Amino acid sequence: MSIIKPTRRGLLKTGALAGAGLAMPTILRAAGYTNEPTGGTVTFGFNVPQTGPYAEEGKDELRAYQLAVEHLNGEGDGGALNTFSSKALKGNGVLGKKVAYVSGDTQTKSDAARASAKSMIEKDGAIMITGGSSSGVAVAVQGLCQEAGVIFMAGLTHSNDTTGKDKKANGFRHFFNAYMSGAALAPVLEKAYGKDRRAYHLTADYTWGWTQQESIQAATEAIGWKTVNNVLTPLATTDFSSYIAPVLNSGADVLILNHYGGNMVNSLTNAVQFGLRDKMVNGKQFEIVVPLYSELMAKGAGKNIEGVFGSTNWSWKLQDAGTKAFVQSFGTKYGFPPSNAAQTAYAQALLYADAAERAGTFNPCGIVEALEGDGSSLPDINSAANTGYLFDGLGNGPTLYRKPDHQCFKDVLVMKGKENPDNEYDALEIVEITPVKQVWYEPDNPMFAGGELGKCNPGSA
Repeated sequence: MSIIKPTRRGLLKTGALAGAGLAMPTILRAAGYTNEPTGGTVTFGFNVPQTGPYAEEGKDELRAYQLAVEHLNGEGDGGALNTFSSKALKGNGVLGKKVAYVSGDTQTKSDAARASAKSMIEKDGAIMITGGSSSGVAVAVQGLCQEAGVIFMAGLTHSNDTTGKDKKANGFRHFFNAYMSGAALAPVLEKAYGKDRRAYHLTADYTWGWTQQESIQAATEAIGWKTVNNVLTPLATTDFSSYIAPVLNSGADVLILNHYGGNMVNSLTNAVQFGLRDKMVNGKQFEIVVPLYSELMAKGAGKNIEGVFGSTNWSWKLQDAGTKAFVQSFGTKYGFPPSNAAQTAYAQALLYADAAERAGTFNPCGIVEALEGDGSSLPDINSAANTGYLFDGLGNGPTLYRKPDHQCFKDVLVMKGKENPDNEYDALEIVEITPVKQVWYEPDNPMFAGGELGKCNPGSA
């Protein structure tokens, strides 16, 4: 892990100077709140999987976080700072301090992620932690941040539990969730494949897979589909052949892969190798559905993804001003378009910085108050829970950070594997932009039951 500090020549990895005898700073709890900045910098902690089955998503998140730091510090073209509806950020740091960062590898493992985040907080003085790419990791790190008295800005985490039974006052999620995927996908699946279908589920055996399977099963059964079986698969699985084979004799005519990242690439590849997509079952063409998509998964799956439906949080193909600004900046820096995981990472870094600037403090309770908003609401949704921080200009149109559970609400995209992609980054096409009203749910929805948001913890001594 290396800490990045500003110098006259820019941001320098001081970890490389350790051999010269320079001591690394240890910032523990100041009198006011955890890691209250006292110098000219403020440190963000980027905790992402750089190894493990979700490593590709994690690496793209880290690229986006680094780009966000550049924009916050006034470097580059400013990206979505120019389109963000809030004008608090000026590209001169945050509250007069240059933004520095540390990064860590969660390894797509909860224990490793907690250890990494703990080190960032206790040794590197991180004022906030952000990252994810596994809901098991996100839930674990969110709990740690609540205890430590720092803000957790969740990256890629799709389990209902993150802002359901495991929600915390110090945690905020910009990414959508499993319930929203089901609500967006079911009408499209009904139109494409009809009401009389028999579905077989393969499900990643941890919090995301469980809630994803529950959500898509409920949504498809509501349109008339029957569920034949649900088989749990370990996250460390790389060869899914033994799980695919039983599907052939199950009577199912749809395989739903509740898998993500490298797991989905491997399971879909195995399913195609077994010839599932060429079969007729129950007088119907056999189909495969991937409820949660990413551009990186589609790229990895290649031709196997063609014609397969799924959902995403965002796409670089959207035409709103915020998306265009971010895609332009990211593409210029890295030479290819960003994934939806990258967009969430970028947005979360900006949203935290904006909240601090608006609150006039890095105190976690000030951040919570700023992100819980002034009572603004989304149009056309009649709900007492429709209140929070409403913003625009970061992609997906008007977006609400809902006060009761710290979940973001915005439009959801239904995607399909493109049959004639122009290049490896053009593997998905937008089928439908599902309006936020269709994916809305009340905080007491049974899928999100249990747990209390609680109160913010500033971690003061």
